[in-house]
Amino acid sequence: MSSKCYSFRMETIQVGDHSPIPSRGDLQNPDCPSRDALDRLGSKWSVLIILTLATGTRRFSVLRSDIAGITAKVLTTNLRDLERDGLITRTVYAEVPPRTEYALTPLGATLITPFAAIRDWAETHAAEIHHNRNAHQTAPQS
Repeated sequence: MSSKCYSFRMETIQVGDHSPIPSRGDLQNPDCPSRDALDRLGSKWSVLIILTLATGTRRFSVLRSDIAGITAKVLTTNLRDLERDGLITRTVYAEVPPRTEYALTPLGATLITPFAAIRDWAETHAAEIHHNRNAHQTAPQS
């Protein structure tokens, strides 16, 4: 018996020549593919890359400069993953020196509003979280 992650009636969408894809999953089911999407979207680097690209196309070096603290290796890995998942495009121009640009796809652009809300929440509540973390670490453990 195979496990299904869909416990309710769903609509399906047709994508290209592929089989219909259920339009919603069940995030609570550990076998559901929606967990893979959550894993990709839960990365701090994915959030920062998407929000940086929300303002327009960027070259690799500009992305790395705009996203403080990210290494070239981590940026490369995340860009590849986001491209694989259809959230960004990578365009290589046959110039000397070669130029590569990254941009959001329409699917990636759907993340701008929720990620901006998460950014705003984090920036608003960071001091409170930091205070709570420090208080927890200095409290006597029982």
